[in-house]
Amino acid sequence: MIFANLKLFKDIAQSRSVSKGAAMNGVSQSAASQQLHELERELGMTLLDRGTRPLRVTEPGQLYLEMCQDILRRQDEFDAALDRLKNRVEGTVRIASIYSVGLSEMSHLEQEFSRRYPEATLEIEYLRAEKVYEAVMTDRADLGLLSYPEATKEVKVLPWREEEMMVAASPFHPLAAKTEVHPKDLESLDFVGSDEDQPIHREVNRFLREQHVHVNVTLHFDNLQMIKEAVAHGSGVSILPARVMAAEVAQGRLVPIRITAPGLYRPLGIVHRRKKRFHQAAQAFLDLLLEQPGLGVGEVRFLAAQEPK
Repeated sequence: MIFANLKLFKDIAQSRSVSKGAAMNGVSQSAASQQLHELERELGMTLLDRGTRPLRVTEPGQLYLEMCQDILRRQDEFDAALDRLKNRVEGTVRIASIYSVGLSEMSHLEQEFSRRYPEATLEIEYLRAEKVYEAVMTDRADLGLLSYPEATKEVKVLPWREEEMMVAASPFHPLAAKTEVHPKDLESLDFVGSDEDQPIHREVNRFLREQHVHVNVTLHFDNLQMIKEAVAHGSGVSILPARVMAAEVAQGRLVPIRITAPGLYRPLGIVHRRKKRFHQAAQAFLDLLLEQPGLGVGEVRFLAAQEPK
């Protein structure tokens, strides 16, 4: 019971919301509030400033939060050690993934993981990249999946794969009849791009600049799904990772076209907290991830054929 109370406080403090923390622990908001009041009465100090929205963690609250994180981390390590002694793969693996990685293939990974390890389960949360790092650093996720990963003092990066980037076009666009395009074929075309703060924007711009190609950016978005939708509706072409187009290719809404010039890939990485000790289920899912190959245009069309129409 003590571990449940520690986790409840940790989740409330990290989400800065009693209701969110309560929901994460399957208890009512009133029960969570009562537990907080009792804890503060026992300690004789205010841990959370409820006069602000969102809640603010006080200085004593920060000390208590750090203790909770340390104890729960030790509990995770203890559970991981027990799992290794049991020598069987079971338990829950918590994954935080950016949308363009998770939505395109996570169902396939879930099915294969379930087939191999029926006693283990996956919990997947789809987040923006900065939230993936946060989930990993605060132990809300065992593993994070994202593009253009960057290691920090707290986070380790495992290279996963490099995804080939291709031109994405509507089936009605003049380029759609081609199987390959030279970068110069994009000169002055209407183009749908990413927002300037996105790593993929910098890489695509670098590539076009090196190829001395200028495009007419008509729209830009902060996520690949909106870019795909704009391209499918004829707002211009784009350059996207091949794998994320599989569903739209299956639906006949996008055509992937290989670029003859080499050197344009989207790196994907697996991130986890440094010195993280994985329980067997997390290690098994990590091993499964590392088995997965990248996809070229032929493989994209094959995967597209497997998607429901």
